[in-house]
Amino acid sequence: MSDKIILLVEDNEDDEELAVLAFARSRIANAMVVVRDGQEALDYFFGTEANGGKDAKMMPQLVLLDLKLPKVGGLEVLKRLRADPRTRRLPVVILTSSKKEEDMLSSYDFGANSYVRKPVEFERFAEAIQQLQMYWLVLNEAPTSGGDRP
Repeated sequence: MSDKIILLVEDNEDDEELAVLAFARSRIANAMVVVRDGQEALDYFFGTEANGGKDAKMMPQLVLLDLKLPKVGGLEVLKRLRADPRTRRLPVVILTSSKKEEDMLSSYDFGANSYVRKPVEFERFAEAIQQLQMYWLVLNEAPTSGGDRP
């Protein structure tokens, strides 16, 4: 198992299962953590009650973030990630079924690194996940710290 964690923020059980299966098919081993609403995602990052005092080494290497989430929407999660020095440089890929132009524009305006529409058929979905994983976890060089420069 790799030390590179992927955080999947997804409330749809079918889409979650497709993503988990797609990652399992790839040849790159990563730990995957799944949270099912926006509040759970914020709790994961900022150590509130659900995971109190999570080790900073457990920060994900990549966040796959749905937009339409219960409790706290994906765009609000993205805004809060970008507002905090610990998470502002974390790669966040919006992985959504939304075809609304305004959702895509807002995602980029609030600091998303990428916007990917979920393909409907499994083979295309698995291929998209594999490409995301290859780029963000193998090819991309991410900063080692999310904080501001001294």
